[in-house]
Amino acid sequence: MSDQPAALTATPEGYADWLLELKTRIHNAQQRATLAVNRELVLLYWQIGRDILARQAEQGWGAKVIERLAHDLRTAFPEMKGFSPRNLKYMRAFAEAWPDAEFVQQAAAQLPWFHLCTLLDKLKTREERDWYLCRATQHNWSRNILVMQIETRLRERSGTAVTNFEAGLPKAQSDLARESIKDPYRFDFLGLTDEAQEREIENALVKHVTEFLLELGAGFAFVGRQVLLDVGGDEFFIDLLFYHLKLRCYVVIELKGGKFKPEHLGQLGFYLTAVDRQVKSEHDHPTIGLLLCKSKNKIVAEYALGDKSQPMGVAEYKLLESLPAEFQTSLPSIEQIENELGGIDL
Repeated sequence: MSDQPAALTATPEGYADWLLELKTRIHNAQQRATLAVNRELVLLYWQIGRDILARQAEQGWGAKVIERLAHDLRTAFPEMKGFSPRNLKYMRAFAEAWPDAEFVQQAAAQLPWFHLCTLLDKLKTREERDWYLCRATQHNWSRNILVMQIETRLRERSGTAVTNFEAGLPKAQSDLARESIKDPYRFDFLGLTDEAQEREIENALVKHVTEFLLELGAGFAFVGRQVLLDVGGDEFFIDLLFYHLKLRCYVVIELKGGKFKPEHLGQLGFYLTAVDRQVKSEHDHPTIGLLLCKSKNKIVAEYALGDKSQPMGVAEYKLLESLPAEFQTSLPSIEQIENELGGIDL
């Protein structure tokens, strides 16, 4: 006797919507269960690390106690992984790096254990670790993405572009806009050298748009390339057009293959005016412009932006040869990044 339903084709009205709702609820329940298990594991590891620190400090236990503890715990719990001497040392380092139990419960326990080990391995200060921990949690970074962001120095590059956002935008929006812009942008994933021309870079960015969106940061959505603007019967083309979901505005990106020149901002400003009048809706905020160039004189860029009322920024981009040699073999490949990005909300 078959276990299959008698009439698979006769779907009741509303069944498809109900099934979709059930799938969503089951998926959410699975995620909550996974997060709960991870949270308990991270808290357990922190407690073990805290105890090791305390006993070594108060009772003078040497480093060999970790070897003994690893052996005894693996003997008592043979089905559990994670009690190797190396992992116990990570637990001790974890408790030493974040001694505040409340912070561990509210922030650190939201990340998987090996994300936390990555923060311990690659960063030296509490300030740096907290910054990347916060963003990894906020943007749901995989471990590979976290490694890439650290090794391409995301923290040092965020909010450092030359802009006039303070003068051209309300404070709340200008702060977010400034933090959303980097300098320099790393386009190492394109595999291009400094000899590449503007159109070649543009083509490669669109081809690898997933990685480009990751480099731009959370909130950017790709609208199009060489976007046509018809102004009084004349045709103009925007290099790259994005929409920023948090800023609720369009972002025009223009690529320049050489050094920044003040006249570049005139062209960018023209595009911002055209997008504001032809593309943006009444619910969108004013369009932002970002000029990406191979190099710039910071003072010249500041002067050029000084009399501009439209919100604009100037930043550099770096291609393959700019990547520090010690990172070239440790960064994940494009294929790894594409696999990791499957579930990330960009």
